[in-house]
Amino acid sequence: MDFDYDLFVIGGGSGGVRAARVAAGEAGARVALAEEDRYGGTCVIRGCVPKKLMVFASEYAGMVEDAQSYGWDIKPGAFDWTSFKGKLHAELDRLENIYRGILKNNGVESFDQRATVVDPHTVELADGTRKTAKHILIATGGTPSIAEFPGSDLAISSNEVFHLDALPEKMLIVGGGYIACEFACIMNGLGVEVTQYYRGAQILRGFDEEARGLVSEEMCQNGVNLHLGTNVLEMSAEGDKVRVKATNGDETVFDKVMFATGRKPNTDGLGLEALGVELGRKGEVKVDEYSQTAVPSIYAIGDVTDRVNLTPVAIREGMAFVETVFRGNPTPVDHALIPTAIFTQPEMGTVGLSEEEAAEQEEIEVYATSFKPMQQAFAGRSQRVLMKLVVSKATRKVLGCHIVAPGAGEMIQLAGIAVKMGATKEDFDRTVAVHPTMSEELVTMRQPVRRL
Repeated sequence: MDFDYDLFVIGGGSGGVRAARVAAGEAGARVALAEEDRYGGTCVIRGCVPKKLMVFASEYAGMVEDAQSYGWDIKPGAFDWTSFKGKLHAELDRLENIYRGILKNNGVESFDQRATVVDPHTVELADGTRKTAKHILIATGGTPSIAEFPGSDLAISSNEVFHLDALPEKMLIVGGGYIACEFACIMNGLGVEVTQYYRGAQILRGFDEEARGLVSEEMCQNGVNLHLGTNVLEMSAEGDKVRVKATNGDETVFDKVMFATGRKPNTDGLGLEALGVELGRKGEVKVDEYSQTAVPSIYAIGDVTDRVNLTPVAIREGMAFVETVFRGNPTPVDHALIPTAIFTQPEMGTVGLSEEEAAEQEEIEVYATSFKPMQQAFAGRSQRVLMKLVVSKATRKVLGCHIVAPGAGEMIQLAGIAVKMGATKEDFDRTVAVHPTMSEELVTMRQPVRRL
């Protein structure tokens, strides 16, 4: 059968664009891609990129105070949200145009409209046009989900937070995952009075307990009003503000309420289930290690599969898909030992197993140190950092590395290489320290603080 394309990609985010570009530009396939919203997806348009720029903006208030402690005669000014927001959106427009250019330059045909799947080799565009393809790749990503309760429609999600007309004076952020925690820190740094509710016993569930405990402490020290074991019962409008009743008995009026309580895969109305593509409980596309669905001609990558929901992982999955399908080299995606950064203040970087996970598997030694870093201590701040290695007693391999410190994201990328290579504690010990740095502690810890 003669198809219109070798590959039709649904979704113009990081994973979909990478797969389309490599399939067309390097593997010589005839490729089309449909995107109903903006190119660049969650990461570029309403995730990692704008968030990190907001993180940078939010850190300058503290820098002014520190600079004064170092002898600089400078005065704090006011933060101009309107000015920053204008530059932010100009940058996102620039990046979106780069994504469009990548597709065009590699000969990918783009359709700026929604696409659904009609049969194993046919997609239908919103205007009714049908296109056939030998392979279909679902890369539609995820979207924030807010549970329904009285007044839930008054909340915003992380999607809307970049489009606020003005910064709120008082803001409630609901959730305890990394998105909620990052935005609590960002808004607090920009001068917003931030309250955070999380129904669990500690924020950042799933991460190393000691590390998340320190992040939680430091967030509170920095001014975030964190309420653990607390959830929203109901919300009601009060003028242009929101009245919130909480499970802890509080009733408070906020200018804005943002829910960051989870994300769900974007599969609604795509037509997948009718074809026999298996979806999971959250609507995620079920795939094998090669990203192939139960329908052999249909594949899926990125957040829509709800495996490891990170941009670089989606890109890796896209590359592995092209290698498997268009180069005849079956390539599974390696989801083990992925370094991750959480851009709270302080930052957290992590790779491998938490102390708790490792202790369940085998006997371990824990090497850890917590201290006040020189730069902040000189400026009179009480901020603490954590450096931690989780080591197998039997093999001496470093099973996990956890850093809570300014710049932890940069550090964990490099530590991640060593851990991925299977470095032992003795490999770390043999490495000469770079002095004076915070990260030198990773190679100077001689005695374990715990054996489990």
